[in-house]
Amino acid sequence: MTTLSDLNSSSDVGFVDLLHGIYEHSPWIAQRTAAARPFDSITALKRALQHVLAQASPAEQLGLIRAHPELAGKAAIAGQLTAESTREQAKSGLNLCSPEEFSTLQRLNSDYNAKFGFPFILAVKGPTGAGLTRQDIIATFARRLKNRRDDELAESLRQIKRIAELRLNDLFDVRLVFGPAIMQQAETLAGWSDSAYNLTCAYMTPAHRQTADQLAEWMRVAGMQVHIDAVGNVVGRYLSDEPGAKTLMTGSHYDTVRNGGKYDGRLGILLPVTVVRHLHQRGEKLPFHFEVVAFAEEEGVRFKSTFLGSTAVTGKFDLSLLEQRDAEGVSMRDALTAAGHDATAIAAIARDPASLLGYVEVHIEQGPVLLERDHPLGVVTAIAGSSRYLLKLGGLASHAGTTPMGMRRDAASAAAEIILLVEQRCSQGEALVGTVGQLHVPNGSVNVIAGACQLSLDIRAASDTVRQAAVDDILEGVAAICARRQIDVELELLLSASAAPCAPWLMAQLAEAVESVGLEPYRLLSGAGHDAMAMAAITDVAMLFTRCGNGGISHNPLETMTADDADIAAHALLGFLRQFQPRAS
Repeated sequence: MTTLSDLNSSSDVGFVDLLHGIYEHSPWIAQRTAAARPFDSITALKRALQHVLAQASPAEQLGLIRAHPELAGKAAIAGQLTAESTREQAKSGLNLCSPEEFSTLQRLNSDYNAKFGFPFILAVKGPTGAGLTRQDIIATFARRLKNRRDDELAESLRQIKRIAELRLNDLFDVRLVFGPAIMQQAETLAGWSDSAYNLTCAYMTPAHRQTADQLAEWMRVAGMQVHIDAVGNVVGRYLSDEPGAKTLMTGSHYDTVRNGGKYDGRLGILLPVTVVRHLHQRGEKLPFHFEVVAFAEEEGVRFKSTFLGSTAVTGKFDLSLLEQRDAEGVSMRDALTAAGHDATAIAAIARDPASLLGYVEVHIEQGPVLLERDHPLGVVTAIAGSSRYLLKLGGLASHAGTTPMGMRRDAASAAAEIILLVEQRCSQGEALVGTVGQLHVPNGSVNVIAGACQLSLDIRAASDTVRQAAVDDILEGVAAICARRQIDVELELLLSASAAPCAPWLMAQLAEAVESVGLEPYRLLSGAGHDAMAMAAITDVAMLFTRCGNGGISHNPLETMTADDADIAAHALLGFLRQFQPRAS
């Protein structure tokens, strides 16, 4: 087995020889990295190699990409792959392709090369290192074939870095302490869904309750005191032996959007529970109580009301929501009762702010920033505020063939103009985004001018002032558009959530924890809402983001991350807990 000491003490030639095969037919990467020795960790070595690749010329990067073999291509058939590529392709069963699969891969290889001018590259050992299935590989191949060339160049380099990471793990016999368990538990939870076809876990459904029971069991095994509260939060407390100890909280939500991903929310539960299990197995206590809360509901899928779990903890739960009904007419109160919960006890869930030290949430980024900047972890500076509206436009339905263009009251055309207004206005502000995610023409017909249209509006910004200015401008523009087009407009405010800045003192300790695992702290805004926003009402909050793969896709089955990133995030959280210092009074 090669050791880091072997690498640090070898000659430059020996260094390159030891890293032979890490980057396909490209010894120049190791040659340029040798001068950066000594490396105090495998992470430092990985980062140094990645830095050399990132600093290489476009021609050198393209040459590296072209040095890679096609998947199940001619070189594989002829037995001409490197030993590393041979093992990797075999790990995913590419040497066992059916005639149909082989034919599909050959066609995809040909189409891809014709479009991009270089071979398709994929870390076929996958997020966990256990290997992707042939079906997964073919689906990824077909999806990426639709990309633009520049995007594929960047993705190919990211895949090469992942391949190198996995090869370095093999070379140094790296055993990830936390990552594989976290990933496997996420897979287990993904097996329980309201749908037979995708991952959907809505509030108080059978799948939701089964997920809660499993989380509770894992918390117990980790050495925590566990209960499920009246709103469905799964609460695990790792108790301190210190007299009068206060509580540091963490957690996230375990419900999902429809057709969602495996890691949104759930990573922020599974990761700290895994860290607590590690502490418990070592008999190591903390000088404060550490509480992990699996919040029962954040997404608003079933009852159209978000942050039910965290608002109960903060004492801000709106009891009138208990009468809210789902699509089947079931009230939230009845759903809770059917699940064995007592809605009258929700008020008692509220925590005393004086007993808390703070709240720190780990979450997958759900965006491309860390991925594009090659950072596994990021320290969140603030969570963007959000204004959400439902717009109902009323025009006049009339014959599509006989009504002159200048005499139309077309609700759909007004909606189209509003969408462009949102896009134009929200391109003007810093950390400002606007989205029309829902668009519906009720009773629409191909030969009838739209007499009605409904659309959603979501405006987000790190600054409440910036957000409100955009909202004011857009609503003023909506009124002008509708007046000019003779369209009636009805506006319903669905949500107004203030931005939540993260506490500088907690951010600083998170940054130190990131540095302690060999990474440069990178700070970024969260455009998505999180339970930390609600928790900010009663205590200081901070967030640690982990890198999201597949271009940063989230709220989607393609949402992904790696066991290596989960592992290093867990080590960072462990270091944070061991070095944590309460806020100076």
